[in-house]
Amino acid sequence: MKTRIITAAVGLCVLAVVMLMFNTLVFETVVALIAIIAVHEIYKAFALGEKESHIFIAFVPYTFLVMFSHVPAVKALLVPGSYLLAVYLAVCLLWHNQTLSAAKLGGMVVFSGLMIACFYSIVFIKNHLNNQFESIYLIMMILCFAWGGDSAAYFAGRYFGKHKLAPVVSPHKTIEGAIGGVLGSGVLGVLCTLAAQALSVHLAGGKACLLLERMSASAVSYLVVFILGMACSLLGILGDLFASAVKRQCAIKDYGTIFPGHGGIMDRFDSVTFIAPAAALLVWLTTTFLK
Repeated sequence: MKTRIITAAVGLCVLAVVMLMFNTLVFETVVALIAIIAVHEIYKAFALGEKESHIFIAFVPYTFLVMFSHVPAVKALLVPGSYLLAVYLAVCLLWHNQTLSAAKLGGMVVFSGLMIACFYSIVFIKNHLNNQFESIYLIMMILCFAWGGDSAAYFAGRYFGKHKLAPVVSPHKTIEGAIGGVLGSGVLGVLCTLAAQALSVHLAGGKACLLLERMSASAVSYLVVFILGMACSLLGILGDLFASAVKRQCAIKDYGTIFPGHGGIMDRFDSVTFIAPAAALLVWLTTTFLK
């Protein structure tokens, strides 16, 4: 437990430093590097060895291409780049047909695609909203719903857990823990929103940013945040169980060891897998149709 707490504290400090560079391309670079580490962990999980390292290497430039696709000069390369990657993977499978498993390659590509989309969603939110404070608020809420929900589920399950949620896939998770995580995410979402509103007013010299200003106008807004928190927590549980199912089938305990006591990038971001894209989709819908 002590190791996990220390690692979490260090991780939060690193996150704070990265957020200080939010308005620069350093942010996209860091997100791309994290995504590449996640892809490498997935590549290792599917037991694609050194002879297939060229497959992972192909994902490195592609990941950077996706993360910087908001740059006009790079955006034009996204579609042909995706096509070339697909052709390259097909050639790899044909060339190494006797040694390269189509099932393993397919699993690695699908899972890696999900994680690249997950991390790109964070970049999308940053660059799609005009207000920097709103972007940071939404990204922090994604992490709050995912990691806060995980923590709430852990403690609820530890003290109240009796009924197994998915005994084959994740034997330690309980229904009571899941309920605690869902409710905890809703409560944390409201608390973080209140804190963000207070900070926004302070930084803006008495005027909150537009999104938070609108939210403070009605108590219904907090109910919406609470409901969204619970919905995101359910998506977090789905992502967690999905990643656990892959680990079970790949016969591994953790995806990596980069975080002592926590595992790898995938072990920390599995619950973010489906939350971030859902948040990005919501941002796109609201900014496109509710202007």
